[in-house]
Amino acid sequence: MTSSMKSLKYLDMSSNLLHHDGAEKRCQWADSLAKLNLSYNQLTESVFECLPVNIKILDLQNNQIASVPKGIAELKSLRELNLALNRLTDLPGCSVFPALAALNMEMNSILTPSADFFQSCQRVVELRAGRNPFKCSCELRAFIRLEKQSRRELSGWPEAYMCQYPEDLRGTQLKDFHLSELSCNTTLLLVTALLLTLVLVAVVAFLCIYFDALWYVRMIWQWTQTKRRAWHSYPREQENILQFHAFISYSERDSLWVKNELIPNLEKGEGCVQLCQHERDFVPGKSIVENIINCIEKSYKSIFVLSPNFVQSEWCHYELYFAHHKLFSESSNSLILILLEPIPPYVIPARYHKLKVLMAKRTYLEWPKERSKRALFWANLRAT
Repeated sequence: MTSSMKSLKYLDMSSNLLHHDGAEKRCQWADSLAKLNLSYNQLTESVFECLPVNIKILDLQNNQIASVPKGIAELKSLRELNLALNRLTDLPGCSVFPALAALNMEMNSILTPSADFFQSCQRVVELRAGRNPFKCSCELRAFIRLEKQSRRELSGWPEAYMCQYPEDLRGTQLKDFHLSELSCNTTLLLVTALLLTLVLVAVVAFLCIYFDALWYVRMIWQWTQTKRRAWHSYPREQENILQFHAFISYSERDSLWVKNELIPNLEKGEGCVQLCQHERDFVPGKSIVENIINCIEKSYKSIFVLSPNFVQSEWCHYELYFAHHKLFSESSNSLILILLEPIPPYVIPARYHKLKVLMAKRTYLEWPKERSKRALFWANLRAT
């Protein structure tokens, strides 16, 4: 109808019930038509297949347009496009609108506008995209960053640009929405997580080696197994019967002092003490660890003969560990420390940190070199 109107420049067909089914592939419009108002109709995206080729101002607000199709004919003269109040979910590209300078996308269904818009629409100087249900996420963060870097006018900023999703950010203006680079960059997040994991593994490995954690795990397992076997082998009421006054733990290299000095002075005479010594009181057939645990469990006290030889003995370490475990599990004062020879701190291995703690916090009896002082030493030990 307009093809014969040679002077027609402006046509307003708003607020009707117009629709276009796309059946008409070639639409003849007046070549002079520069401004077309098709707002408040029932048009869909198929309308872009039937538009005046020389149109400069196009108003399509309040229709049912869900997207701007690709592959449509270029509208080389179009400068202003109004797509407000439609069903669009993203900003359109400008490949078919090379001269576009003003775009209205308000009140659509845009959650995360694509940042590619700023790359393809270099000539757009005014953009209206407010009052959309923005989803504040990492994708929107890129759009906000590019908007700040560009020189175009974002009409209604910042009042009309608010987060709708997620719920906890609803009502937050986009200018106040911030996410760290780490939370949005998956590669950086993975690299950071990997580095932290490696550092954590390295620290745990170092601590395990420094404190000999594997040894303690093995000891806990053996102690548990021994207690389980003892539970099944003996009645509960007999399990904690004390048979000895004290269990002696010493290095084999200090055995002469134990046999010639310690045992004779404690087991003989008035108020004799019954001692548990591994050479005579360990039960044949049982493992060494099981014998150690049983002897400590059946002894009222545990006597440790400390010397540089003691800290070099693996079995002494076992005995000290299980006695220390009994000390805390039963809240008893069952440890007696005898310092046979001075132990320089640098001689004590790292895994003997329990011994360092015990020597720092508990009183120990020191074996006197002078014979005149030994009577008092035996009296103190017997009293203890």
